[in-house]
Formats: sequence, C-alpha cells, structure tokens
Amino acid sequence: MSANMKEKRPAPTPALTGAQLSRWYWTLAELSQLAREMGLSAGGGKVALTARLAAALDGVLAPEPVRAPRRAGRQLTAPVDGDTEIPQGQRCSQVLREFFVREIGPGFHFDAFMRDYVAQNAGRPLAEAVAHWHATRARAAEPQEVAAQFEFNRFLRDWHAGHPEGTRQQALAAWRAHRALPKD
Repeated sequence: MSANMKEKRPAPTPALTGAQLSRWYWTLAELSQLAREMGLSAGGGKVALTARLAAALDGVLAPEPVRAPRRAGRQLTAPVDGDTEIPQGQRCSQVLREFFVREIGPGFHFDAFMRDYVAQNAGRPLAEAVAHWHATRARAAEPQEVAAQFEFNRFLRDWHAGHPEGTRQQALAAWRAHRALPKD
C-alpha cells in the first residue's frame, strides 16, 4: 500500500494551496462553491475553474474565464433540403436533426464529427454534411478520447473495460474509492 492510500482528501476551503487543490478530484459543484466563497467567477468549465482557483489560492492573478464566442447570425428554419447552405453560427438544432434523420435514417445523432462539421463549414450545402456523416462512420465507431472535464465518464468506461461483468453499483463504489485518492 502506498503512502497516498493513507492520505485523506481535504475539504475544499480557501486554506488549500493551488498544489493541494490540483492533487485531488473535485466535483464542479465543489469548485463552484469554493469560487463563490473566494469571490471569484464560478463560470467556465471545470478545467478552467480549477486553474483559476489554484492561481487564486497561490496568490497569483487568476486568469479570466475564456468565454465562447457568441453565435451570431440566423438559424435555419424548416423546410431545408440538400441544397440549403449552413449559415455562420448554425447550432445543431432540431431543424437539422429532422433533416438528417430524414436523409440518413433513425440512427443519426450529432456526434463530435457532425458537431464540428456544422460549426466549421458555413456556406457548405447540407448534402455535403450527409456525405460527411457517411464518410466518418468508421472513425466514429472507434473509441474516442474522453475530454478531461468528463473524468467520471472516462473512469467508468475504463473500469467497465477491465471489469466487463461488473455492476453499476460496483463501478460507482470503485469511482468513490478512486476520487478519494490523490491524483498522483
């Protein structure tokens, strides 16, 4: 048993150092509460919020949260067809979903490949988006990297891969044990 196994996770308080905060897993709710308690912005994603808190705990100027650019511009309204061009700032809307389900079938869903395509291909016709869907199915079937802010999802995927007969209750118990340990 390592020395880390004997350590107990501290409470998220302003008495922590940035290094101490970074050593442990925290929920977004815990981080947001600590930010409010310290008079900091609780906005942004978990990674940015953790960095902002760690900097503030160390007495360093906390970086400002990076805000996503506003999506200006018109959104598509029905009816749309394959010749309809994707406008700048188009969201993955119900109008698009209905079009893609009609063209591709009920198995359509907005995965990372399609979300990126819609976001980055203003001016392209929807027929090309349909072709992109079909062209990316092999890559979409491969395991995708789970982003850092989704640590719980990543843990569960890895745990179930190593314990294919494991139950949800066992996975959640393993998660609770994992998050009680320092990251190092």
